[in-house]
Amino acid sequence: MGQKVNPTGFRTGIMTGWKSRWYASKQEFSDLLVEDKKIRDFVKKRKDRFGKALYPTIAKIEIERTRDEVKVILHSARPGVLIGPKGERVEALQNELQALTGRRINIKIEEINRPEIVAQLVAEDVCEQLAKRAGFRRTIKRAMEQTMDAGAKGIKIQLAGRLGGAEMARREKQISGSIPLSTLRAKIDYGFAEAKIAQGHIGVQVWINQGIYSEDEIDGADAQAGKAPKKPKRSYKR
Repeated sequence: MGQKVNPTGFRTGIMTGWKSRWYASKQEFSDLLVEDKKIRDFVKKRKDRFGKALYPTIAKIEIERTRDEVKVILHSARPGVLIGPKGERVEALQNELQALTGRRINIKIEEINRPEIVAQLVAEDVCEQLAKRAGFRRTIKRAMEQTMDAGAKGIKIQLAGRLGGAEMARREKQISGSIPLSTLRAKIDYGFAEAKIAQGHIGVQVWINQGIYSEDEIDGADAQAGKAPKKPKRSYKR
């Protein structure tokens, strides 16, 4: 039986920083943590009247808190869709989040230059194709080709559910290139999404190897400095 670790949690605090960056006392910590979850769910799961995502192509939501306001950073491949004409959509989202939390919200939108190598966006794209009744093998192959052509070192896609409308649920995966999941220096991006089809839900997991972390990108503690020496500095005789 394989033992699997989420690549994001595995590297958080060592190679990457946290998605929620704030400090709180013990009494407030749990309430603010639940509030962060509500903000993320509201933005990701908000639908329009046709059932489509109101704020699409958001790969990551980061939250920073000060005493006066909550700063919500949205990483999106299509910032123009989020902003809307004359900034109407982002203002509406800001007002809705302020009504939800009761705090002053400041929204910042950052553009993703290469969405083909962002695992969450690839997973959501695969789900969108599956919802349109596209063949799952052809969809996986197309997504992997686009990601590798964009410059990724490797990609792994795994689907689980009633694939192809089969009676029994099963799991299928395809790998292209190199995916060193146990190597901390490897920049592995992970994404998960669910495709809602007539036969039920299909879970889509995507791992993308974006290369090796450079020293400028490491947000966690300096692992090299804190590493234990191989040999003791002094030898003791009995």
